[in-house]
Amino acid sequence: MDKQIFTILGTDEKISSEQIRPGLTYWKDAWRRLKKNKLAMVGLVVIVLVTLFAIIGPWLTPYSYSDQVVGFSNIPPRFELIDADGTYFYFNGSQYDLYSSTKDGRLLEKLDESSRDIVNQKFYFDLDGETVTLDYSYKLRPELADEGIDYSISFRGVEYKEPMGTVGNKLFPWGSDEFGRDVLTRVMYGARISLLIALIAALVNLFIGVIYGSLSGLYGGTVDNIMMRILDVIDSIPLLLYVILIMVLLDDNSMFTVILTLGLVYWVRMARLVRGQVLGLKNQEFVLAARSLGVSQNKIILKHLIPNALGPIIVSITMMIPSAIFTEAFLSFIGLGASAPQSSWGTLANAAVAVFRSSFYQLVFPASAIAVTILAFNFFGDGLRSALDPKLRKG
Repeated sequence: MDKQIFTILGTDEKISSEQIRPGLTYWKDAWRRLKKNKLAMVGLVVIVLVTLFAIIGPWLTPYSYSDQVVGFSNIPPRFELIDADGTYFYFNGSQYDLYSSTKDGRLLEKLDESSRDIVNQKFYFDLDGETVTLDYSYKLRPELADEGIDYSISFRGVEYKEPMGTVGNKLFPWGSDEFGRDVLTRVMYGARISLLIALIAALVNLFIGVIYGSLSGLYGGTVDNIMMRILDVIDSIPLLLYVILIMVLLDDNSMFTVILTLGLVYWVRMARLVRGQVLGLKNQEFVLAARSLGVSQNKIILKHLIPNALGPIIVSITMMIPSAIFTEAFLSFIGLGASAPQSSWGTLANAAVAVFRSSFYQLVFPASAIAVTILAFNFFGDGLRSALDPKLRKG
């Protein structure tokens, strides 16, 4: 054959016919499998969004969690406007208040009530020297019941019965509470408290629970027995009783009580988990080799045992975070956590119970925030458990 028809390739240009799969570390492989779990990734995205909602959100709103707009209480996120010859009115049926508004739903002012006719259910308001009449007698008059009208507004001698439609509340996108505070802003600050509780729970589990469980499992024998009995005593007392005792001793009913309680008792389950992992690892060859080389117990724990038990530890922390969030919300709901004017999700739900029938939205938003956050952490934790457990590997 003629050699001139061939081109000699250099070493760098040669391509091996054998396709070698690139090597993956344990963590890269876990991340690859985690990305395939759609629910876990949805949970991770929601967690990131809730975190941004809590950190950045309060900077984007003109209110603080304690700011009150006097007179603008229990305004829903959406309401009906009546167009009275180019002047727009909103009637708050739960408060019997009348407001002037722009066409797009930005409330301007609460009208002053000048008088009322209780017998005929008519209310008279003043708007720049002109009288606005609110007739709320339709429900009391059987002959008008078939019209399906709750009320009418008379302005400048003309009666207006038909609302122009429903518009969004531009002043309070998620409505206002009974004190005229922005519900959206208060839910944002509530997210900060919940995520703070989640961070504290994670740190307490990581430092106290992991170290305590590692020492108990590594030393074994009498030391292990004593340390486990201490855990039994701590775990035998209900969490609610701890909160009440600390509240009485410190004479303080605030978030500090909840934080201190979680710091005292929330690491017990993690300590039991790590102890079990260490008991299974301490007789492995790599630990025996480290001991034979004279490595100290502390270095064995930090460099050999904890890194090899890191998968279950991370999963456990992820699954305990929603439990901590729910615990804080429950304690705040019964009045043992964040106190007014702080806006924990549990505190918001507690305040909304009093106006549940007339202002249902005040309960919907904090309750939905709790449910969505807990579900997101549970989805992510379950996906993380599947990704980090080699026994559950599917490919």
